[in-house]
Amino acid sequence: MTTLVIGANGQIGRQFCELAAAADLPIRAMIRNVAQQPWFKERSIETVIADLESELDGAFDGCDQVIFTAGSGPHTGLDKTLLIDLHGAIRAADLATERALSRFIMVSAMRAERPLEAPEKLRPYMAAKHAADAHLRVAPVPHVILKPGRLIDESATQRVAISLEETGGENSVSRANVAHALLHLAQARDLLNREFVLLDGERPIAEALS
Repeated sequence: MTTLVIGANGQIGRQFCELAAAADLPIRAMIRNVAQQPWFKERSIETVIADLESELDGAFDGCDQVIFTAGSGPHTGLDKTLLIDLHGAIRAADLATERALSRFIMVSAMRAERPLEAPEKLRPYMAAKHAADAHLRVAPVPHVILKPGRLIDESATQRVAISLEETGGENSVSRANVAHALLHLAQARDLLNREFVLLDGERPIAEALS
């Protein structure tokens, strides 16, 4: 029942891994190189070296589900957006299908389905997320797609909303709350083929993501 965490060394990925370790949820953190290992070893978190831009198959050995929270980041070019956010996500979903995994949990973005409405510099990222989500929806592997709003660095409240109507139009969510939401989703094995917008709000995570 091990969960493979793709993007484990990212800001959300690290927070999720810490929460999962504290909750005794078996995880395997996929990292790009050995230089990233010490942080995970200090927390007794299993790691595997793999790269979305190259060899990937072995990372899935013995895993039951995947959390994909990788991203090319705001300071890379369009080449990385295509290779990681689009092609990397599609490859990972296809491998999950081939391995007959129980679920693929995708961290996408709110309004990814309308990339041309995003600020110009974010349109390629949103388009990549939209295409990766569309691929996952028709893939045989069961899925959950989590669509956080604008990410901010605030402490976790573990209180969220799943629509702009609930927040009065406020579209932000803390990375810490996203990590807590991923922990809930990783444990809520009965959630299949669902999609959730995620914003900071007033509802307990387990109530909102049900």
